[in-house]
Amino acid sequence: MNKNILSITFLVLFSITTIAQSKKTLEKQEEIKNLVWNDNDPYKKAMDIPENWKKESAVFLVKNIKYIYNRPGNSIEYTKIERDRIKLLDQAAITEYSELKYTEGNVFYREMSRVTNTFFLGVKVIKPNGEEIEIDVNQESVSNNEEKKIAIPSLEKGDIIDYYFYTNTIVGENDLYQYKPVENTIGDTYPIAKFEFLLETEDDFFLSFNTYNGAPKLQQTVEPTKKDKKRVYSFNAENVERNDFPRWFFPLVELPSYKFQVLFARSGKYEKRAYAFIPEDVNTVKTNVSKEEIFNLYEDKFKPYGDLGDVERFLKKKNFATNEEKVKEVFYYIRHAYFTNYIEAFVMDESNIMYPFELYGKNPIIFNKDEEFVRFFTAFLKDNKIDYEIIIGTQRYNGDIKDLLLESNISFILKVNTENPVYIENFDPYATPNQISPLLENTSAYALKVVDRKHIEDIETVKLPTSNYKENNSTEKTNLTIAPDFSGISINRSFEYNGQTKLDEQKNMLMYYDYVYEDHEKYETEPILDRVRNKKDKEKYKKEYAALLKNLKDKQQEKIKERTAGEYSLEIDNYSFKISKNGRFGKKDSFEYTDEFTIDNDLIKTAGKNYILDLGKMLGSQVDLSNKEKGRSNNIYMSYPRSYNYQLTLNIPDGYSVSGIENLNSNVENETGGFLSKATINENKLLIEIQKFYKHNYEPNANWKKMVAFLEAASQFTQAKILLKKE
Repeated sequence: MNKNILSITFLVLFSITTIAQSKKTLEKQEEIKNLVWNDNDPYKKAMDIPENWKKESAVFLVKNIKYIYNRPGNSIEYTKIERDRIKLLDQAAITEYSELKYTEGNVFYREMSRVTNTFFLGVKVIKPNGEEIEIDVNQESVSNNEEKKIAIPSLEKGDIIDYYFYTNTIVGENDLYQYKPVENTIGDTYPIAKFEFLLETEDDFFLSFNTYNGAPKLQQTVEPTKKDKKRVYSFNAENVERNDFPRWFFPLVELPSYKFQVLFARSGKYEKRAYAFIPEDVNTVKTNVSKEEIFNLYEDKFKPYGDLGDVERFLKKKNFATNEEKVKEVFYYIRHAYFTNYIEAFVMDESNIMYPFELYGKNPIIFNKDEEFVRFFTAFLKDNKIDYEIIIGTQRYNGDIKDLLLESNISFILKVNTENPVYIENFDPYATPNQISPLLENTSAYALKVVDRKHIEDIETVKLPTSNYKENNSTEKTNLTIAPDFSGISINRSFEYNGQTKLDEQKNMLMYYDYVYEDHEKYETEPILDRVRNKKDKEKYKKEYAALLKNLKDKQQEKIKERTAGEYSLEIDNYSFKISKNGRFGKKDSFEYTDEFTIDNDLIKTAGKNYILDLGKMLGSQVDLSNKEKGRSNNIYMSYPRSYNYQLTLNIPDGYSVSGIENLNSNVENETGGFLSKATINENKLLIEIQKFYKHNYEPNANWKKMVAFLEAASQFTQAKILLKKE
């Protein structure tokens, strides 16, 4: 057949298929619309709101959510329909709802099984006189990468927007499939007149579900029969007050909420393979997880396993005064030998410079899961007769461990019972012993007791250790020199981070090349290019890798420069930084770096022959509370107690003196924290010592005004100015 004819035939067939698919999609879209908006819609005439909500910005007349899990043929199907009907009462709400943003699903493959996603959005506006205006989503939506948006024009006070999102996912043949967990509050940023939740399943779908903090309990409204295996569950709530969801707040801890997860298992043997907490049978809704269930699930997961040959060779070269010292050093060795040792290889592979893994032998051991590390590390502990426990906890924003329902909410920690206990949580380039997640600190957890360093035989409730604000501290020293003609300022800074403050900074600042070569030197391993023996290949890879490193370092510098500019809300120039210590070898091993840059005269204003300097802005951005935030009603949940130390040094220009240093002094301290600043002049330098600290990771709302006191003091400092007087 002629190639041109073949091409034309293909295009015709493709066009016919596309038209058929489009027609089918439009028919389905119309079907869903009629399912939500029909003559029997009980909320079609819902227009009024309670008198006590008349001054709200907007009110949800109804919020309706449906989850449906069923089995069409050999596939499994998930459907979610969320409908909101909201009345707009002021300009702020009109502005917010003048544009809806959303993402659509697509077709992709997962674990050799085809997954089809279908997404529909329906939007209409109901005017106060009852007129309905439906928005043509297909015509009006605009794409921006994966996100779409649709404008809703001509909105007015009193309008109602009625919209729904429909999501449908069909997965091909699957014997065992665990859906993502769902965790939501009932409340929203606007009050809700009526909230309705419905969940539908059938045989082989196992449901774990519970509600919390006063939310209505789930009720089964339809039970299965011989002909129809459908099960329907629901709960409703009315007159749900709004919540502002402020900063430093854990909604799932305090607000009425619900959590659930659905798991599909085609038969009994797949139920046993499910790595999750599931009900005993499909007719039972699981509402909590007992200590015994945790014991049963994790009993075999952490059995010691691994070839310790490399570790034994490492230990032969070392002498340790205590087991505590040995455990820490072996951890750092394993972190490099089975992780950071291969980071360059992954970079080379992903950048298509070379395929590097053959340079490490036939089967290099690489740990990329915490479970793999724990099994290996406990094998070392068992071999060295060092006792340990496995701690099962949950982060504070999930609620208390006694309310645990979802396996995904579990965090585990290895507790090594040396002279002083050693806690190990993560296995990543920055992990250090005794530095657990701050969101696990001071929480109740379950300890799996290991007997003979091999068998888990008991479980008990324990309290995890905590840190204080003095341990979690940072120190920032800033030196400012004004140009002789007052055209700008040169700034040099140094930073030191300790305790919990350093981890985020390490992840934000460091790239792999900031620590990998140090590891290679420390453990006498070869960087990847040293492993390449062919000279021609080595030169080629070296050239390509140098170009890659330059690109990465340029991006790193630009990213950090942008962050620094954002701290001061200023344009900066001539930026450079240097890592002094990467802080990866111990909880007390600080992360340190220095930087320098220049700014124009944005902070300098002329006042005759004198100059006004906005020196307070050099403290950087501080919490600036709105009037609404000051009236907070929620309790306060923060990641960890912490302290910040600042030292600002201004080199006073020759021929000038400083006036107004009293504006730089502050002293606000109470049981929640404090902000202290003191300014002094010594020879030709203005020195300002500043401390800001949060004493606890939680404060009851009764203490909020005390926190506001020192937060406002810090914010006010950023407005402080001094006068440079010509002598």
